[in-house]
Amino acid sequence: MKSEPDTFSIDDLKRKKREAWDGVRNYQARNFMRDGMRVGDGVFFYHSNCAEPGIAGLAEVASDAYADPSQFDPKSKYFDSGSSRDNPRWMLVDVKFTRKLKRVITLDELKNHPKLADMALLRKGNRLSVMPVDGKDWQYILTLE
Repeated sequence: MKSEPDTFSIDDLKRKKREAWDGVRNYQARNFMRDGMRVGDGVFFYHSNCAEPGIAGLAEVASDAYADPSQFDPKSKYFDSGSSRDNPRWMLVDVKFTRKLKRVITLDELKNHPKLADMALLRKGNRLSVMPVDGKDWQYILTLE
């Protein structure tokens, strides 16, 4: 899961302990959250659009997917007038802080590991806010810390 650190960082999640991952407005990212995430799944917390994009910490899925309430709030920048409470378009999960990494594992570093060549995150034009990570890639990335 990626976030811009000036909007919501791993330090923010550490301080809050648990947070709803709201504002996802890409159908594929929503589907990954809704259909693929289960309570207890590990999450790489990825900082994007910053001086050093990369994996900054670990979190855990803390809830099943549920309707993102921001889609119903006309005052929210994530409001969606076409979504209804009976048939919501946008979902979210809660995530809880696990730990900060000892260092950020940068995107450039990830790109330089041939074992990660098939990782979706590393394919050009394929950086959604929520993406699955294969178990073997997860384990390998943790060894880079």
